[in-house]
Amino acid sequence: MLKLENLSKRYGTKSVLHDLTITLQPGEIYGLLGPNGAGKTTTINIICGLLKADGGRVTIGDRPAGEATKAWVGVMPQSNLLYGSLTCSDNLFFFGRLYGLSRQDCLRRVDVCLESVNLLAQKHTPVERLSGGMQRRLSMAAAMIHRPKLVILDEPTTGLDIEARQELWQLIRQFKAMGVTVLLTSHLLDEVERLCQRIGILGQGQLLAEGTLAELRSRIPAQEIVTVETADPKSAIARAQQLGYPHRLYGGDLAFWVPDQLELKDLIDQFAGIPLDSIARHPVRLEHVYLEVTRQPEALVRA
Repeated sequence: MLKLENLSKRYGTKSVLHDLTITLQPGEIYGLLGPNGAGKTTTINIICGLLKADGGRVTIGDRPAGEATKAWVGVMPQSNLLYGSLTCSDNLFFFGRLYGLSRQDCLRRVDVCLESVNLLAQKHTPVERLSGGMQRRLSMAAAMIHRPKLVILDEPTTGLDIEARQELWQLIRQFKAMGVTVLLTSHLLDEVERLCQRIGILGQGQLLAEGTLAELRSRIPAQEIVTVETADPKSAIARAQQLGYPHRLYGGDLAFWVPDQLELKDLIDQFAGIPLDSIARHPVRLEHVYLEVTRQPEALVRA
């Protein structure tokens, strides 16, 4: 449904995208990850026609991206572009008309979209009186008012509480059920784990890794991640090196990549003689892969 082929973009002497190639299948939810400055926003702006790439091409459906494909794309930006003094209904009607819907079709679509995001009861409520979660749901309705084939969701749940996040997750899953292709950017890695069939990780304008969650996890040669708290980390690292366990620091937690799933007692025995305040086992998560692929300096520990 969406194909990016060898995209490149420079701002002056700085290369923002370099030979970026990504393909999204119809009906797929694809997660695009990367640290700030990795090129995610530039990529989205090129897809939407707000920026022109210096090289490469974008294909949406079976056509080159351009005027003919604008109506196929819906966008939910990171910041709500809603008019606070207008009602929910008026906002959707306005965006529907911008997308070229007829007046009658727009009126029908307003109610359908409000119902799909559970806001029909707030149809005549000014946006400024809605909660943050309701405003994000309305932004999602605005992105789907014109029946797009591709929806771009840029940090859709940032700043929301867990209840509001889960409401939006359910709505995003509905896109897949409708056969709509979704490009999702998020800094919330648990969100990407839950929603996305495939994930791409950008770094310095290049695609560093791509695949299903299982494929990405396989990049970490471990069955589980073991974290320990100890007053003698150097000795713990030395013991881990003897055992062949790579070591990392995740958010201040000393962690080891353990290639086999061991009983907790066996793990403790392996570190016998080292003062352990605590030891815990964790599955390999997307965050571990992300840190490794993007080579965050804080992910490394030196003995």
